[in-house]
Formats: sequence, structure tokens, C-alpha cells
Amino acid sequence: MSTPPTPQPSAPSWTHCAQDAEPSVDPIGCRGIHVPGHTACLAHLSAGDRHAYLAGLAPHSDIDCRGTSFTEDLLGQLLSAFRDPITGKPQMGTVRFGESEFSGTASFDGVQFFGTASFDDAQFSGDATFDGAQFSGRAWFDGAQFSGRAWFDEAQFSSRAWFREVQFSGRAWFDGVQFSGNARFLDAQFSRDAWFDGAQFSGDATFDRAQFSGDARFNKAQFSGDAGLHGAQFSGNAFFDRAQFSGDAWFDGAQFSGNAFFDRAQFSGDAGFRETQFSGDAWFEGAQFSGDAWLGEAQFSSKARFDRVRFAAATALGPFVCAETVDLSGAVFEAPVTMEIAARMVRCERTRWESTATVRLRYATADLSHAVLSAPVAFTSHPAPFTTRPGIHVDESRLSGLHSGVRVSSIQGVDAGHLVLTDTDLTDCLFSGAFHLDQLRLEGRITFASAPTGWHRRGVRPARWTRRRTLAEEHHWRAQTAGQPTSPPGHPLSPSQWRPGPNHPEPSLTPDPEDVSALYRQLRKAFEDSKNEPGAADFYYGECEMRRHDRTGTPTSERRLLWGYWLLSGYGLRASRAFTWLLAAMSMTVLLLMGTGLPTHDPVPATTGTLHGSKISVRTSTPDPALHGGWSQHMTWDRAEKALRVAVNSVVFRSSGQNLTTSGTYVEMASRLLEPILLALGVLAVRGRIKR
Repeated sequence: MSTPPTPQPSAPSWTHCAQDAEPSVDPIGCRGIHVPGHTACLAHLSAGDRHAYLAGLAPHSDIDCRGTSFTEDLLGQLLSAFRDPITGKPQMGTVRFGESEFSGTASFDGVQFFGTASFDDAQFSGDATFDGAQFSGRAWFDGAQFSGRAWFDEAQFSSRAWFREVQFSGRAWFDGVQFSGNARFLDAQFSRDAWFDGAQFSGDATFDRAQFSGDARFNKAQFSGDAGLHGAQFSGNAFFDRAQFSGDAWFDGAQFSGNAFFDRAQFSGDAGFRETQFSGDAWFEGAQFSGDAWLGEAQFSSKARFDRVRFAAATALGPFVCAETVDLSGAVFEAPVTMEIAARMVRCERTRWESTATVRLRYATADLSHAVLSAPVAFTSHPAPFTTRPGIHVDESRLSGLHSGVRVSSIQGVDAGHLVLTDTDLTDCLFSGAFHLDQLRLEGRITFASAPTGWHRRGVRPARWTRRRTLAEEHHWRAQTAGQPTSPPGHPLSPSQWRPGPNHPEPSLTPDPEDVSALYRQLRKAFEDSKNEPGAADFYYGECEMRRHDRTGTPTSERRLLWGYWLLSGYGLRASRAFTWLLAAMSMTVLLLMGTGLPTHDPVPATTGTLHGSKISVRTSTPDPALHGGWSQHMTWDRAEKALRVAVNSVVFRSSGQNLTTSGTYVEMASRLLEPILLALGVLAVRGRIKR
């Protein structure tokens, strides 16, 4: 396939110089516009004609140099012709440098343009300096190409300034520049660093689809109008520290490949970050959002830091996705807000909600340590991917492979009276230091830590922990007292062990049994107040367990009583244990009665009489029940049936009416006292599990 011929450039729309034109190579030649009264451009005038022409120029004169090629010397001669003798600065009227070429350094420092300044499609081969230049009229740089560095520091644009599709191959400095009118940088390309530190945009500032290949700095920039950065691409770091956006700020569809810094930025209007992609860290530390903050479908590949951010009127935050941590520590939400976040971690340490809030999370571990809740705040696990439009799901591929459930790691220092947790995992949640835990609302499927599973050794005998829901604080205390080592990073702890806490094995930083029992007591009341009696049972068990192990706040006599209560019935919550003891007591009663309590034969009453004259005295006596014979004669089915009747009657606190030996009488008395208690404990345990 043959290569198509290179298209020939078209002739300019003005009468051009045509110097060095060659029909076969360059039929157009020099594109510079004719100097008035001459047939050549300013660059190709004879020395005498150029001198005469420049001598005729004066400050504030208009000039048309479209397509002209300027050297440093020629540009210096031109600007000298406009120099004001009083101010010493060149003062130009309407100037037209469209498609002009500037070789070497093009210095317009301090030049005052009183009319329209047009540099459309101009080419600056060397450095271009406009430091301190003043553009009283419109300034056009559309399509201009800056091959070297470009300085516009402290320049002033009193009217519109258009830099559409401009290309900055070197560094571009706009520090302290003032744009009094609208500034348009649509599709501009910054191949190196672009600095707008302290720039003032009094009108609208538009950087839609601009490409920043180096660092982009807008520190302390002031945007009095709307700021549009739709689809802008930041390949390096982007700095907007302490920038002020008085109007709306739109970053929808922007791409930040490096880190993005908006520390202490002020957004007085709405701030739009919809579908924005942050590949590096995003810092909004100390920023203020006076209007809405739109983050729908935003993607954070690294950390998203909103610590100490103030949201004055934001009603919705998200849904957005963060592959790592969303840090809202110290943030303030002044208005009712709905937040939808899919992230690995959400930190809300010392976050303050001054109004109601609903926080819907996916995948996240939420830390609410010392958060301040002035109104009801609900944290809930969202079961399905978030949607922004009907049938359109937010892309969660950055979190693929993770469980979508939500875990809460801490509510320490929180006034839980306003907190609602729904469908959350509280396995590792720290409750110590929270207030009003008895008013905490737990709804939906709430998961707590389980006691270790499997068998273990307790001294020389095997034992197993009672299956129940526990608090993380109990795990930490038991692991600390047992001297249990922490597991190496990346190695999950065995389910047969208690899980060490974050301060393991420091005992002074680990809650003791007295503290943990108070936590169990308050959470038990929270379940009871919500009419969830079965759910409160495990927390009553945990409370009693901690009181039984508390050697400082619980008297010894009370601990012994609790030990007996635990041994007989698991604090009235383990029906199997109570009924096992009841069966054992009845079996012991039967054995004792068969061995020593039942007589060999029922005693036969004997009647005797004495005759005294005409009177007869009659006396009936019953001999004491007696036990005779060997052990084999005692262990019979007939005696077992009699003993069983005595035992069963004792359970319901009734006398069997059976003749018993002296020892049998005492056995029956003991069984009538103990066995009804064991029956009552068993019934109490069953009731505790099914009561509504």
C-alpha cells in the first residue's frame, strides 16, 4: 500500500509575504502579513524600511503581525517602538500575532495591551515570558504552541483570556496571574509542570479536558466564578491546597494519576467529583464544603482522606468506591446526610454529625472511636452494589475478592444513645469507654465473636468452652491472662484460641473483668429493651462469667455462689447442664435408696392386748423399717421401681409415702430440696431461650 502524499498547507487568509516560496517544495513561503505600504512582512523588510516603519509607531498603536517570524532582536525592536517614555513599559493597542513564530526568547514582560491581543496558533520556539503583562482587552492564545518555558507570573487579564488547545511543552508559570474575565483552557496540554499558585480567576475558569503531564499547582488560587475541570487529566501530582472556589467547582470525569491535594480548600458552591478517578492518594484534609459535594461513581485506587473536612450543606456523599481507606476523622456534617461508600476501611474517629445521618457501607471496616452524634446516626451494611441510575451499578472491581459485609471495629468513646447498627459484624468491635450502651440499637443480623471451639485442657482434665456470643474485650482479657502469644502477620489465629487485643499483652491497657461485666450488662439491657430476650441471654452469661472472675470488685462469697450457679445450670441459661445434674441427682437418689434407704420388707404392725378384770387394753406397734441381706439382694428391679417413684415425687416436691429407713428418709429430704431447684433451673434456661 502506497503512503498518501502529505497535504500541502493552505495559504493564509491575509495577503502574505511569500518570501522564499518554491512551487515544488513550499509554494506559500513566508506567511507574514504585509506591512502597510509594503509588499513584505516586518521580518523581511529592508533595514531602512523597517526602521522607518517602527519609527512611525507610538504607544497605544495597533499592529498586525500575523504569520510573521520574530527573532529576539526583531521582537525587541518592535516593543521598543511602543515603549512609553514615562512608565518605561511598552504600551500596545490592538495587536495580532496569530500564527507568528517566535524563535529564541520571546519577552513580553511588563507589556501593556490596551486592545485585543491575539496570539492564536502562534509558535514560541524558545522561552516565552509575559511576566507582569497587562491585557486590558481580550487575549487570545488559542492553538498557540510554547516549545520552551512560558512565564505569565503576575500577568493581568482584564477581559477574556482564551488558551484553548494551547500546547505548553515546557514548564508553564501562571503564579499570581489575575483573570478578571473568563479564562478558558479547554483541551490545553501542559507537558511539564503547570503552576497557578495564587492565581485569581474573577470570572469562570474552564480547564475541561486539559492535560497536565507534570505537576499541576493551584495552591491558594481563587476561583470567584465557576471552575470547570470536566475530564481534565492530571498525570503528575495535583495541588489545590487552600484554593478558594467561590462558585461551583466541577471535576466530573477528571483523572488524577498522581496524588491529589485539596487540603484546606474552600468550596463555597457545589463541588462535583462524579466519575472522577483518583489513582493516587486524595487529600481533602481541612477542606470546607459549603454546598453539595457530589462524589457519585468516584473511584479512589488509594487512600481518600477527608479528615477535619466540614460539610455544611451536603445532603449526599457518594456512592463512591475506595480500594483502601476513607478517612473521615474529625469531619463535621452539619446537615442531614446520606453516605454510600464501598471501601476497605472507613475511619470516623472524632467525626461529628450535628444532624441525622444514614451511612450505607460495603466491604468496609468502620472505626467510630470517639465520634460525636448529636442526632440518630445509622450504620448499615448495603446488601447489593450501589446504583446511581436505574440499572447502572457502581464499579466495585477494585474491591473484588473481599467479603461485602460490614464490620465495626470500635465505638469507644461514643454516646451510643443515638447510634443504630444494622446487619454489621461486631466480632472485633471495642465497646469499652462508650456511653449509654444500654440505648444502643442493634438491628438485623448482628454478629458477635464466638467463644473458642473444640476441646482444650483445663489442668489435667479435658474441657470445652460454652458456645455463646462474646465481646472482643473478653477475648482480649482471657488471651492476656492465659499468656497467649499473638499470631504472626498473615497467619490467622486458630478458632480454638482467644483472640489477643491490640495492646496485648499489656494488662494495664486491657479491660479487666469488672469493666467487661459492665459492658455485658449494658448490652444485655439493650437487647431486653428491644424485646430480644434470647439475644440478651448470652450477654447475661458473659456478665456472670466476668463477675465470677473478678477478684477486685466481686466479694469471694459472691464469686463462690456464682461458681455454683455456673456449675449447676450455666447461670440458669444451660438447660442441658441443669437437666444433666437433675438426672444425676435422681440417679444418685435411686441408688442410695436401693442400697440403704428402702427396707427389705415393709414392716408389719403387731397388736397386743392385756386383760385387767373386765377391761382389755390393746396396743398396736409398727417396727422400724429394717434392711437385711447382701448387696445383691438390694439391687432388684422391684426395689428400683420403688426408689424411682420416690425420686420422681421428690422432683415435684411431693412425698412418696414409701416406708424408708432412717438413712432413706434423709436421702428423700435432700432430694426434695435439691431436685426441684435443678428442675426450676432447667425450666428457667429453656424459658430464657424461647421467651419473646
